[in-house]
Amino acid sequence: VSFILLCFRTSLVTPLIFGLLLQPPLTQLSIVTQPNIVLLMADDLGIGDIGCYGNDTIRTPNIDRLAKEGMKLTQHISAAPLCTPSRAAFLTGRYPLRSGMDAINNYRVLFWTGSSGGLPPNETTFAKILQQQGYSTGLIGKWHQGVNCETRNDHCHHPLNHGFDYFYGTPFTLISDCQPTETPEMDRVFRRKLWLYTQMICLVTLTAVLGRLTGLISVHWKMLTCLAGFSLLFFISWFSSYGFVRYWNCIMMRNHEVTEQPMVTDRTTFLILRESISFIERNKHKPFLLFLSFLHSHTPLLTTEKFLGRSRHGLYGDNVEEMDWMVGQVLDAIDKEGLKNTTLVYFASDHGGWLERQEGKRQLGGWNGIYRGGKGMGGWEGGIRVPGIFRWPGVLPAGTVINEPTSLMDIYPTVVHLAGGVLPQDRVIDGRDLMPLLRGTVEHSEHEFLFHYCGIHLHAVRWHQKDSGAIWKAHYVTPVFHPPGAGACYGKGICPCFGEGVTHHDPPLLFDLSRDPSEAKPLSADTEPLFDTVIRKIRRAIEEHRRTLTPVPEQLSLHNVVWKPWLQPCCGTFPFCWCDKEGDD
Repeated sequence: VSFILLCFRTSLVTPLIFGLLLQPPLTQLSIVTQPNIVLLMADDLGIGDIGCYGNDTIRTPNIDRLAKEGMKLTQHISAAPLCTPSRAAFLTGRYPLRSGMDAINNYRVLFWTGSSGGLPPNETTFAKILQQQGYSTGLIGKWHQGVNCETRNDHCHHPLNHGFDYFYGTPFTLISDCQPTETPEMDRVFRRKLWLYTQMICLVTLTAVLGRLTGLISVHWKMLTCLAGFSLLFFISWFSSYGFVRYWNCIMMRNHEVTEQPMVTDRTTFLILRESISFIERNKHKPFLLFLSFLHSHTPLLTTEKFLGRSRHGLYGDNVEEMDWMVGQVLDAIDKEGLKNTTLVYFASDHGGWLERQEGKRQLGGWNGIYRGGKGMGGWEGGIRVPGIFRWPGVLPAGTVINEPTSLMDIYPTVVHLAGGVLPQDRVIDGRDLMPLLRGTVEHSEHEFLFHYCGIHLHAVRWHQKDSGAIWKAHYVTPVFHPPGAGACYGKGICPCFGEGVTHHDPPLLFDLSRDPSEAKPLSADTEPLFDTVIRKIRRAIEEHRRTLTPVPEQLSLHNVVWKPWLQPCCGTFPFCWCDKEGDD
């Protein structure tokens, strides 16, 4: 009998053991099922502004926790040093000049909500592919990729036309003009010139009128009337746009509806956080993509009273610490809903910190650590090297640091792969799937070359020589710092991409970032035996890269960036555009 019972038990246990042995590991199961994806993007945050990247004076415990529980990328590179082109590359996985979202002039970002430029409708964002894969997709916060093309309500560039099921936030960006107590930021120098021209015209008109009345000048009243009419038309022509920037650009939308015009800045942080958590709660029973695009830490640094004066770095530090708190609230919401192990969380900044952003002695821009340069500089590391953090418990090993070159464009193929989607086959995708690198199945990044543009102008190229571990970087164009040796363009507000404000290098400046990450000591043929070999290799890579480029409509041309009243989103009857629907609620 004992023998029979033993055989019976063995017959039951043996298949069970084999079944467990043949069962795929948990990580494989997690890869097969569609994870939730939460993308957190800061605005103008410097890589040196957070604790896990070396800052010991601004407190960022939640972002640091994210890195401790996940993976930190040390060479995470933005495709552009400014908001509009960088975010276009992030959304499409393509260098921004492929979609026409990089500048051919000095207008390097979208300047108006009521302009016709923006992310072209024929571009396929990762949100659109995930939407097709059954994901609920939401964008909360900043867009800055345009709204309309030809009419006020065509919404051709709107987030809902690019794969997002839900949008709450500003279709533009945050600027100091949105805060009535701050000094206007938008086209500041140009506006001063317009005021000066207006005063000069008015002075000439007034002098002519007084001369006519006193008999000192013989001028016909018809001429004076024309002169006065011209003065008035000149004033109206520019003041109708620049005089109401707060109403035209500082607006909040829910889907296609304008909810605040102008935005009520005192509650913007609360509303963005509330909407983010609400989106997670509403969609917890199916796969979702949440792109939380922070307004922090862009000027005017909207910071609630709770965080004012808390940091050791003035208003900027307060603002960063508040954003870190918001990150913690989102992570807590994920944990509360039991989604931690089924959610990939990613944190990054759209580009480097803005060194030149100052008001008097107040530093309102970020810090880029040991890296040279900052926002607006297409080649120097400080403008394009950004934080990059991934967390996915049970799939990605915690506390890992990856020193391989990666790009914000890599998020596109990575999340498409995780969602079970297929990359578009009719266009070049410059990003690379990061999952093999993150999970340790490959040793090196797929990127051999990365091209660093300032507008449409190629400023630098990075070559990852994988067999030696060297990371060569050749600068063909660099900005002229002002004042000389200052490390930024303080006299201009932001460094230019071309013209007299840049220096062309032939041969290019060459650095080995693996030995000199601060780009302090350029190499030469005398100091580096491989100098000529490296330059030839990079030159051939540039030639091959340029053969992949095709002409596309320029979305940031002067025609596309100017304000067009007929395209202006308005919650009333234009030009009477003001409302506060959040306050009504």
